[in-house]
Amino acid sequence: MEDLNRSSMQFFSDQQLCYADILSPLEVRARIEVSVLSFLKILNSPDPAISDIPLINRRSSNSRVSQGLLTDVSWIFLSHSYCTRSLMKANAAKAFVRVWKMMEMCFQILVQEKRVTQRELFYKLLCDSPEYFTSQLQVNRTIQDVVALLRCSRYSLGIMASSRGLVAGRLLLQEPNGEAVDCSQCGSSGYAISGDLNLLEKLTMKTDARYIIVVEKHAIFHRLVEDRVFNQIPSILITAKGYPDIATRFLLHRMSRTFPDLPIFALVDWNPAGLAILCTFKFGSIGMGLEAYRYACNVRWLGVRGDDLQLIPEQSLVPLKPRDLQVAKSLMSSEILQENYREELELMVQSGQRAEIEALYYHGYDYLGKYIATKIVQANYI
Repeated sequence: MEDLNRSSMQFFSDQQLCYADILSPLEVRARIEVSVLSFLKILNSPDPAISDIPLINRRSSNSRVSQGLLTDVSWIFLSHSYCTRSLMKANAAKAFVRVWKMMEMCFQILVQEKRVTQRELFYKLLCDSPEYFTSQLQVNRTIQDVVALLRCSRYSLGIMASSRGLVAGRLLLQEPNGEAVDCSQCGSSGYAISGDLNLLEKLTMKTDARYIIVVEKHAIFHRLVEDRVFNQIPSILITAKGYPDIATRFLLHRMSRTFPDLPIFALVDWNPAGLAILCTFKFGSIGMGLEAYRYACNVRWLGVRGDDLQLIPEQSLVPLKPRDLQVAKSLMSSEILQENYREELELMVQSGQRAEIEALYYHGYDYLGKYIATKIVQANYI
């Protein structure tokens, strides 16, 4: 214990490990207790001082891209650059206190053996500490601060992921001691992905699919499932209904580990937001830097792509919005963007237009299945 207490807030910071561990509740509680004891030790010293809290810096300037030696999967990670939360600076004092409040709340959750969502946590903190927590954004950022301080995953803290995701197609899922679910028989709504990452990790999965297809939009997912495209193209379909949530990314990552021979393709809009969604599935996100590698998959861009514009009537193209240009600028400044993706993004910006998946309905409502099959055959260029 003395070794762990040797410096205030510096526990684990000397390890060259910039990722969040998956820990048992007992281990997380021990890390929280060590942090409290270290803080109290400083306050009770002959020359008491309130130490800053050193956190791994989650800014894009501290992000790097790792390429595995034996795999095609790349992911975002954070290097050893620190920022601080300080009680002595007026603009950081409340953020400093929020970290302690959040650790206290997580400790209680773990003692009670509960799991809570970020939304549930917000309302609890709003009632208990309204002077410090007034928005969901403050809660979300503080959770990341605690992850960056304790170096453990948010799930290890007792925080459950909210999920919007759905999965359908040639996939058999079985929970421990539960009945098997055939995702091809769940109707056009698909099977709702649980936000319980522990449950997702324990799922037994079987498939005879040849492909996994990530679909950006719920409406497109619904159309493909309704048309039972997974029978024409033996596949598993998965969607997060837009920007990917953690649970959907986690399940996709699990499928990539369980079925390593299945290529994963993404069907997204031809616009900066569609590319950003693809990159999040493929590389992870900077905001999840300490945990990003747990959700990265080798996702290939199936479509819509620039060479598909010939399939789309000009009147179906939509002008780029200011928000699109902001997303494009952010992507351009990122080192994660591979060259062929950068070329596609430049073409979007130069043309000033965007193409949505629905524009392919020009060829009929049953055309998407044919389009996907054709693109998969051509996939060797992706």
